[in-house]
Amino acid sequence: MEKTRNIWLDGSLVAWDAAQTHVLTHGLHYGLGVFEGIRAYKTEDGRSAFFRLREHLQRLLGSAHILLMEVPYTVDALEKACLELLRSNGLPEGYVRPLAYSGYGNLGVGAINDTHVAIAVWPWGAYLSEDGLAKGIRAKVSSFTRTHVNVNMVRAKVTGQYVNSILANREATLAGYQEAILLDTEGYVAEGSGENIFIVQGGVLQTPPLSSPVLAGITRESVLRIAKDFGIPVLEQKFTRDTMYIADELFMTGTAAEVTPVREVDNRRIGTGKPGPITQRIQDTYFKAVHGGEPRYRDWLTYI
Repeated sequence: MEKTRNIWLDGSLVAWDAAQTHVLTHGLHYGLGVFEGIRAYKTEDGRSAFFRLREHLQRLLGSAHILLMEVPYTVDALEKACLELLRSNGLPEGYVRPLAYSGYGNLGVGAINDTHVAIAVWPWGAYLSEDGLAKGIRAKVSSFTRTHVNVNMVRAKVTGQYVNSILANREATLAGYQEAILLDTEGYVAEGSGENIFIVQGGVLQTPPLSSPVLAGITRESVLRIAKDFGIPVLEQKFTRDTMYIADELFMTGTAAEVTPVREVDNRRIGTGKPGPITQRIQDTYFKAVHGGEPRYRDWLTYI
């Protein structure tokens, strides 16, 4: 992680190293916090723009609401903070991490403390590598299961819930893969450790429905709109791991991962072992959109 100049903390810009919290902060001990990942890109006209900024901030507040956390800022205030932060750090593009967490005061699972909000930004390239974006990655179905919808709040992007993702990802990377794929408690494909999953079979794009224990990904929704605009048939339905094995194409989506092809799962080649035509078309359109090169998706950008 490359240090930048400032972090926005509870309404003010502070120096990177001055953004501190107490070791007895409630959220640190119990995982009670919510976060977002947002990217800002340098666009084709030389300006900088956040991709779907308000949607991310709305989801942040929605996650907090699910956890009964009172965030003392509106979407408008947080949007202004993100814009101010990127300007103050002099970055043409970067990865932005808003975090709302239960603060210092009382410990115990029943404790209620003030909610603090921090927003940081730093340069971050391809999450699953530039090579992965171009050629596809190798993934492994994890021995860890994605949480049941009545065990945790699957619509919320909760800090503590990502231990499940960390365990799955470490298992996969230690075994020589780039990413993990988690199944749900019924044995159907859910998502990656930090990405939504799509397959292509017979020209039809499929992804697990939001009735599954998957995050309602903003990149996921963007891909669905792009596919429909191209007339690509879309099914939001459950599918099994062996359905992945015989898919023509497979890719993962997320703010960090963007649109990353998967060339192999559990040592089974996916399709030709290279990014397929629908994956490439969606990936190309997505990158044009985030860089301001697709007029029909200009409303997804918030310019600095």
